[in-house]
Amino acid sequence: MSKRLGRGLDALIPSLSIQEDDKVVEIDLKQLRPNPYQPRLTFHDESIHELAESIRQHGVIQPILVRSVLKGYEIIAGERRYRASQLCGLKTIPAVIRSFTDQQTMEIALIENLQREDLNAIDLAAAYQAIMDKFDLTQEELSLKVGKSRSHIANFLRLLTLPPEIKGNVSRGTLSMGHARALVGIKEDKLRKELAKQAIESEWSVRELEQAIQELERKQPEPAPKIKAVKRDAYLEALEESLRERFQTSVKIKASRERGKIELAYYNKQDLERILDLLKL
Repeated sequence: MSKRLGRGLDALIPSLSIQEDDKVVEIDLKQLRPNPYQPRLTFHDESIHELAESIRQHGVIQPILVRSVLKGYEIIAGERRYRASQLCGLKTIPAVIRSFTDQQTMEIALIENLQREDLNAIDLAAAYQAIMDKFDLTQEELSLKVGKSRSHIANFLRLLTLPPEIKGNVSRGTLSMGHARALVGIKEDKLRKELAKQAIESEWSVRELEQAIQELERKQPEPAPKIKAVKRDAYLEALEESLRERFQTSVKIKASRERGKIELAYYNKQDLERILDLLKL
């Protein structure tokens, strides 16, 4: 996933970057507590240990972001740095204190985590759903704001329909995103669980799991033939993705025979000016 979100989503919250006039203070780790709205359910020990080793050698390079609460401070952004500092045995950590509402605190936690590439598929799906709920967005609106296709959003949201134990396996990495997507197509939870268990015990690849599912489907009565959807031109899809990366916004190419049009989304006046600069207009 791209480390940079669509400009529209960034505009919904205050900047998380440290400003020149921000005052950095050392805060006792005992005075800090995690963000209660943290969407990340899994913190991998290995990555925390790697960060801790870096902190031992170089210190905490970027201050964490906190807000003052009744008893101490609540972490807005930087929980991994906080956890790694605890592991190092540090007593204090550099921080910037700002004022945030509960609503802003949740929004920032969600969006900060979307910017991380190591967020597992289930946590990412939950973050997408939480943002849609809190901002009252449709899948299409969210896809425009994060610069991803609606099908990308939909594929992740479908993972939330899996039984808790399967979602736990995906979070822990014993099942991959590919395994999870194959299991989503199974209607019965009991069968989903049986296939997931077999996939883990037999160390099936995604392809092997798909073959097992196909074998089960062959044993079912064949449904009436359906009209196949027309597939989009692979070249146009690749071109859309390239333009999306170039302009950091949602791009749609609509083609019919020899004609068509390209649509670039922008979310405010500044975003429009940014795109026009890229187009050299």
